[in-house]
Amino acid sequence: MSAPHPALSAAEGLTLTRRVTALSVGCATILICIKGVAWIAGGSVAMLASLADSGLDLIASLVTFYAVRYAAEPPDAEHRFGHGKAEAFSSLTQAGLVFASGALIGQEALRSMLHPKPVEAGVLGVGVMAVSILLTLGLIRAQSEVMKRTRSVAVASDKAHYAADLASNAVSLVGIAAAAFLHWAWVDAAAGLVVALWLVWGAIGVFREASHQLMDRELPDDERARILALLTADPSISGVHQLRTRASGPHIHIQAHMDFDAETPLVVVHTLMVEAEARVLAAFPTADILIHPDPRGVAEPHGGAFSEAASL
Repeated sequence: MSAPHPALSAAEGLTLTRRVTALSVGCATILICIKGVAWIAGGSVAMLASLADSGLDLIASLVTFYAVRYAAEPPDAEHRFGHGKAEAFSSLTQAGLVFASGALIGQEALRSMLHPKPVEAGVLGVGVMAVSILLTLGLIRAQSEVMKRTRSVAVASDKAHYAADLASNAVSLVGIAAAAFLHWAWVDAAAGLVVALWLVWGAIGVFREASHQLMDRELPDDERARILALLTADPSISGVHQLRTRASGPHIHIQAHMDFDAETPLVVVHTLMVEAEARVLAAFPTADILIHPDPRGVAEPHGGAFSEAASL
C-alpha cells in the first residue's frame, strides 16, 4: 500500500489544479482537431458523436480552467466565505453541456439507424479513436493524481466527464471498425446512440455532485470522524457537539461547540482551542474553522434552531 500524500497548502493545491485544467484544455483541443479531420474524411456518426463530445469537452474544460482560478481567490468584503462555490457552478455548466450533447447525438444516431450510410476512411477513423483513447487515459491519470491531493470538485467533475469519454471512445472505436471493415453501418449508428446514453448518465452524476456542494452537504462520514478525533485529541477537552462541515471548492468550513470544565480559565480555553485548530489544519490545510467554547454541564442551549438541530 502506498504512503498517503502529505497535506497541501492552498497555494500548492491551486498550482496542481491550474496545471491539470490547462492540460485538459490542451487535450480537448487536440482531440477536436484529429476527430474533425476523421469525420470529414469518413462521415461516421460515431465519429461525429465523439467529435461533438470533444467540442463540449473543450468548453467545459475552459469553464473549469477559469473556475478553479476564481474559486481560489481569497475572501473579500462581499464574499466572506470565499469564492469556492464557483467550482460547483462550473460543474453544473458541464452537466448541462454534456446533457445537451447526449440529446443531440442521440437524435442523430436514431436518424442514422433509420437511414444508415456507409463509413469511409475506416483506417483513419480507427487510428484517431485509438489515439483519443491513449490521450484520454493520460489525462485521467493526471487528474486522478491531483484528486488524491486536492478537494477540487471542478477537477473531479472534469475527470468524471473524461472517464465517460474514455468509454464512449471505446464504443465509437467498435462502431467505426464494424461499419468500415464489416460494412455493418447500423453498428456505427448504434455506437453513437450508446455514447449519447452514456453522456446523459454522466451528466446526471456530475449534476448530483455539484448540487451536493451547493446545498452544503456534510463532508463524508470518515472525514467528519477524523475532524472530531483531531478536535478532541487533548484530554482537557471534554467533548465536541454541534459539529457542522461543508465543502466550498478547494476549501472546507468547520464549525463546532467545544466543551470544557466550567472552572477552566478563559486563557487556557483559548490555548486549547488554538491547538485543536492547529491539529485540524495540519490534516486539512484549506479549512476555515470556527469553534465556540461551552462550560460543560452549565451552558444553556443556544445558537438558534439550526445549531440545535445539528448532531454529530
